Amino acid sequence: MSECECCKKQKHRSENEYRSLINRLNRIEGQVRGVKSMLENEAYCTDILIQVSAISAALNAFNKELLSNHIHTCVAENIRKGDDTVIDELVVTLQKLMK
Repeated sequence: MSECECCKKQKHRSENEYRSLINRLNRIEGQVRGVKSMLENEAYCTDILIQVSAISAALNAFNKELLSNHIHTCVAENIRKGDDTVIDELVVTLQKLMK
């Protein structure tokens, strides 16, 4: 099994950044479990849809925070080192996020 390109890179995150992202994911995970429970308990469709919309908003907030951190650290550091390829990588990532 071959490794994808993204799996070869790693980033050490500060304790605050790590904790903030993990807390967001834990809340999202709880929301998803809640929707599963609603479905199992035969909740009304629109009630479930509203909760799923809240999960989508929470995932978008997670992505915004992670993207901001990425630009302020990884992208900025690589540009300072003279590595402009990180800009192309960022453009491709943004294109994928905007589908």
